[in-house]
Amino acid sequence: MSDSATSRYQALLEIASRKSVAYEPREKDNAKVFNENTFNEEVMRERLPKDVYKKLRNTIKTGEKLDLSIANTVAHAMKEWAIEKGVSHFTHWFQPQTGLTAEKHDAFLELDDDKVVERFRGNQLVQGEPDASSFPSGGSRTTFEARGYTMWDPSSPAFIAEGPRGGILCIPSVFISYTGEALDKKTPLLRSMESISNSALKVLKLFGSDATRVVTTIGTEQEYFLIDKSFYNLRPDLQLTGRTLVGAQPPKGQQLDDHYFGSIKERVLAFMQDAETQLYKLGVPAKTRHNEVAPHQYELAPIFAEANVGSDRNQMIMEVLKKVANRHGLAMLLHEKPFAGINGSGKHNNWSMADSNGNNLLDPGDTPEQNLQFLVFLVSTLRAVYTHGDLLRMTIASAGNDHRLGANEAPPAIISVFLGERLSEILDAIKEGKSAKAADDYIIDLGLSKLPSVIRDNTDRNRTSPFAFTGQKFEFRAIGSSASVSLANTVLSAAVADSIDLIYDEISKLVSDGSELKDAVLKVLQKYVIETEPIRFEGNNYSEEWAKEAEKRGLPNIKRTAYALDAFVKKENMELLERQKIYSKREIEGRYNTKLEQYVTALEIESETFLNIAYTMILPAALSYKAQLIDAVKGIKELDTLLPKGSAKTEVELLKTIISDIDKIETGCQDIKSALEKAEEIEDLEKKAKFVADNIVDLLNDVRVPIDALEKVVPDNVWPLPKYSEMLFIM
Repeated sequence: MSDSATSRYQALLEIASRKSVAYEPREKDNAKVFNENTFNEEVMRERLPKDVYKKLRNTIKTGEKLDLSIANTVAHAMKEWAIEKGVSHFTHWFQPQTGLTAEKHDAFLELDDDKVVERFRGNQLVQGEPDASSFPSGGSRTTFEARGYTMWDPSSPAFIAEGPRGGILCIPSVFISYTGEALDKKTPLLRSMESISNSALKVLKLFGSDATRVVTTIGTEQEYFLIDKSFYNLRPDLQLTGRTLVGAQPPKGQQLDDHYFGSIKERVLAFMQDAETQLYKLGVPAKTRHNEVAPHQYELAPIFAEANVGSDRNQMIMEVLKKVANRHGLAMLLHEKPFAGINGSGKHNNWSMADSNGNNLLDPGDTPEQNLQFLVFLVSTLRAVYTHGDLLRMTIASAGNDHRLGANEAPPAIISVFLGERLSEILDAIKEGKSAKAADDYIIDLGLSKLPSVIRDNTDRNRTSPFAFTGQKFEFRAIGSSASVSLANTVLSAAVADSIDLIYDEISKLVSDGSELKDAVLKVLQKYVIETEPIRFEGNNYSEEWAKEAEKRGLPNIKRTAYALDAFVKKENMELLERQKIYSKREIEGRYNTKLEQYVTALEIESETFLNIAYTMILPAALSYKAQLIDAVKGIKELDTLLPKGSAKTEVELLKTIISDIDKIETGCQDIKSALEKAEEIEDLEKKAKFVADNIVDLLNDVRVPIDALEKVVPDNVWPLPKYSEMLFIM
């Protein structure tokens, strides 16, 4: 047995001998734990002077500009609260363009006349100064232009991240350059929220509302995989790229549909419960947990929040799940397609708008006026997706998500909108200039005396649609599981705001020219219902027929990131983002270059990792087995006179197969090396990204075929890597 195979068997033995999860009573119920580690409204009310609390609350609740005169008082109260909880350091917690979060810890400790004091000043709370040159900027900052600033976002509560030796006070912040450019994902998101609020308020005023603010809200369903850490430690591809670059399909995958919503294994349930406790302490309202479709795939969904808070919470969810999984001897996989041939993981982003009076703007009202108002926001969203569908496709583009889109319950790369039968009827009636019939109550009577009747929703669900109306919200289902949700929500809100502005202007002009409001609204909506009809699709988004139909409708079908990113710098899209004051031209170009570079780098890492695995693990195992077969054939030949004719037939045929696969692997690896060398010679980043998309992606898929074939014939005690049948079914 090879050393690698021995390690694999040791991992299997370790997992088999692991003790069952011990049941332990919970120390506190959810209500007592919730918000325990956040500087929340209750803590602020208790610890801040009334006038300071009122000013800070107005900033948080109404979006008023922060009064810097209160910063020292807030900082002192925050420090005292944190120290009581064992905290010694603070950090500005922000979201650079890596897609992860960043933090630099500073101690409260200071020296005052050689005496140690713990101090936290207002200027330290409001502003920090990390090195900006080492974060991705797409060329907008160079190494010698290092200065950057983090600035406190008071609308997202400060929190304590627990560590092994005490906590860290984390202050949610934005990150900007010395020249004022956004270097993070959160600043543009906040800009987009302000943009859509300004646009939506104009429409609300038109309908007589006294609302003072509109916020975008999101609820983000997070999918992920769990495997035993012992297997993870033996898979260099999972460690370095997040996905398995090789691996044969097991006899059983997800074809029995027996994992979805199935009973949760005790070990996984223990992990989930511990993770939820940590999330509750951070004020993250984790609501739903369940088994997903693929083996060892799961989902966690929180309650809705304002977009910037929801974005922060999703980053916390990913970080907490990863840390808690590690404590449980598990590896949490966030890659969009960690295993070939089964479901990938996504992040279903439920998006809506709400006004300061608590009304959901995507909820049809009880009066004709409310319904008209709802239709304005609905059609504005339709137009946004129709006009800037390529830009929305760009927001979810990544090397990982390219493997997922269009396969196994993931929406395709074609962006379309599902509205459901009832809303489609209403829009069709508007298109024809007719009145839609009043909705009937939809009742499903099961005919069973012990069970109540079921009230049916106005719309069914379409799990294949990338952008579906699911009642009071749109579900953008195409975001990848490892991605930050900030970019998608930023662009979506900006595009909707732009469409609201356009529709509002046209309605206002008709009203000022003497039209009744209802007539003006219906006339303008009719125009855009007709214009956006190509984006509406109620059928199976996975079908080949839809791909052909979408092409006829002029909808883009961009399957690889290198080409999807072009939409970011497309003239009309750049004009939209600049017009809505979301990005400057320089910020757009910087992000475009950053995403190109990240794509190229991801594929280069995958290629180098693949070559390393092939040469140091796969080929040695195959050559070892080849040598065994050669010896076996020689031995049989030496006994030729004693054995029946053709006794070595099985060994010879197997030897031919092994030799053929080894040759294919070697040839393929040389092709990968050659492609990498050619890519290295291309200086233009856009051309390099498209070269690796057109060449390396398919090569990696092709060269794994003989490796996966070898896995099925090389003896189990020789094969070096944990197999799908082990990683996906043993825990």
